[in-house]
Amino acid sequence: MKDVMGMIYTGGNDARLRELTTTRAVAALPVAGRYRVIDFLASSMVNAGIRNVGIITQKNYHSLMDHLGSGKEWNLHGKINGLHILPPFLTRENVGLYPGVLDAIRSNTNYLVRSKQETLVLSNSTIIYNAHLDEMVQFYRDTGADITLLYTKDPSMKRDEYGTYLNVDESGNVTDVEVEPTHPSCENTYMQVLVIRREFLIELVDKAVSHGLHDLDRDLIQRMVQEKQAKINAVEYKGLCWSIDSIQSFFKFNMDVLDPEKRRRIFRDELPVFTKVRDEMPAHYGDNAQVINSLVADGCQIEGTVENSVLFRGVKIAPNAHVKNCIIMQDGQVHEGGDIVNCILDKQAVIKRNSRLIGPDAYPIVIAKDVVV
Repeated sequence: MKDVMGMIYTGGNDARLRELTTTRAVAALPVAGRYRVIDFLASSMVNAGIRNVGIITQKNYHSLMDHLGSGKEWNLHGKINGLHILPPFLTRENVGLYPGVLDAIRSNTNYLVRSKQETLVLSNSTIIYNAHLDEMVQFYRDTGADITLLYTKDPSMKRDEYGTYLNVDESGNVTDVEVEPTHPSCENTYMQVLVIRREFLIELVDKAVSHGLHDLDRDLIQRMVQEKQAKINAVEYKGLCWSIDSIQSFFKFNMDVLDPEKRRRIFRDELPVFTKVRDEMPAHYGDNAQVINSLVADGCQIEGTVENSVLFRGVKIAPNAHVKNCIIMQDGQVHEGGDIVNCILDKQAVIKRNSRLIGPDAYPIVIAKDVVV
């Protein structure tokens, strides 16, 4: 795997995540008490032995850059390879906003040219997974494919008018590709992860962008499959995965992590998930605190009742406050007598004394960052 590099595109569509992505990219979304979405993707690459990882950013990337830092926590702070954050920059050809993934890759061609690895693993940043990417690379090499895609058969990953779907034959070859169909007819959901030869990608992207093409799935992969221009196959991912593309899917992932079985399947011993380390005091539980089936991070102060919820670092739950089925991000507060159910509180959000917020199961209430209710 020394001859493999990684690249993660973090500029995907985030409109459906509303307040949660006003000041941050999807990749920087806090999840599971102490992690960010990008932790799972970067950790999968590091666990596969990849030591050269480029992070393409587009907008709202300051939070992401602060989280990644030098890449030390992922062991990506070497002198030769390591972590490379690739923010947009203005030139005559590049206006700083990428219409599609192809444009983002084209704008960072210099990074690809400077890299010495022969093979590239390219991933989007809206799907959480924890995969053996080294096995995917080995499949790519053994089959002699031009491009190898990663897919899942999980029906919960399907979305109407959103996503990319594949038909795969018994040999693993991709026979059809659907991009954002009204109702997907292919049973396999493409997980936005592919393996390709680095120089081949540079050649494909340069030709595609020069012809006014922008979308990697529709303009490149789908056309190549239909016109049989290259050998494209796919390998199935049999683990758990979540598409973080809406408030509901973000809420569902955090609630799923409370299930011990699902938690064991995504946080696997042989595939650890690394994240930025923060030195905090242990969580403090008051004499009358009650905590049931919840994730409580370091630095929390719990005096009230917390049930089936995810609390990030520094959260304060006052006496006689009740929190159920909620996600409370860093330094959030619920004052005395507060009662919240099915809510998502962004960083530093405050629920004042005796306030009551009850959201429906299917559509949780979102309180934006620094808002006081």
